[in-house]
Amino acid sequence: MRAYMMKRVLHLIPTLVGASLVIFFIFALAPGDFIDSDINLTPERALELKALYGFDKPLLERYFIWLGNALRGDFGYSLQYQQPVMKVLGEYIWNSFLIAGASLIMTWVIALLAGVISAVKMYTWYDSLVTFGVFALMSFPSFFLGLLMVKFFAVDLGWLPIGGMLNTGSEATGWAYAWEVLNHMLLPATVMTLLSVGSLTRHFRTNMIDVIKQDFVRTARAKGLKERVVVFKHALRNALLPAITLLGLELPGLFSGAIITEKVFTWPGVGYIHMEAITNRDYTLLMGFTMFLAIITVLGNLLADWLYATADPRIRMK
Repeated sequence: MRAYMMKRVLHLIPTLVGASLVIFFIFALAPGDFIDSDINLTPERALELKALYGFDKPLLERYFIWLGNALRGDFGYSLQYQQPVMKVLGEYIWNSFLIAGASLIMTWVIALLAGVISAVKMYTWYDSLVTFGVFALMSFPSFFLGLLMVKFFAVDLGWLPIGGMLNTGSEATGWAYAWEVLNHMLLPATVMTLLSVGSLTRHFRTNMIDVIKQDFVRTARAKGLKERVVVFKHALRNALLPAITLLGLELPGLFSGAIITEKVFTWPGVGYIHMEAITNRDYTLLMGFTMFLAIITVLGNLLADWLYATADPRIRMK
């Protein structure tokens, strides 16, 4: 097991190098940049700034400079925010982690319970209701669902704030600060959960249907075990194995899916500044954020491999 994990870690190196190559050249070859979008700059001043930030160098040389700096934790300088990229991401990344983590937990808990019960009560009214609900949620665009919930819960009912992370002019600290953040994150976290719970619920339902038809489940029932023990102790553990592989895609998917959601709710996270960076052609910041998603993706896949082997002791990694 340890040798396998070390091998997987070593495989991450060429994967990340290849991802950095693709990411850099996609943004480097994009027409224009932050300097070109500033109409107040004279041509001479624009050329001076490009020389200052190294935009006048050949692409291959720029890539190796960027890669060397990235290996030291320096992803460049954001011209839009006039700060290093890592500092900008550090200011906003934890806000995104907050709603992404809450959404991930709620999604897996709801999908697990709904999918398992739907499989056990297959073809009943409950199964039909869950199937209809998850397909309905999967059909909603994120911006439409977000605006719909803002209008209903924030504008019409006034139960929750419209957007942002804190009340305007708030100076709350301690528990009052935590309560304000919780109220503001409830709507965006709920929207992200509703958008992602559908496919995962169907996945759990399909896996459970396959497992509960197997011989070891029938044997457990024949031994007189309670149905709850048969379902949640014996069947569920085997049904979780295919779902674990989805975890590697769930982590980056939460951040990429939060881009529109954070924009709708003006939540100050990396998704929100990502949209601002696209508008202002701040390609250095975009490269840093996209590379962050690539790192999260490979780490998520590594975590999924480890969890898969941990959940099923029959697996022997070599």
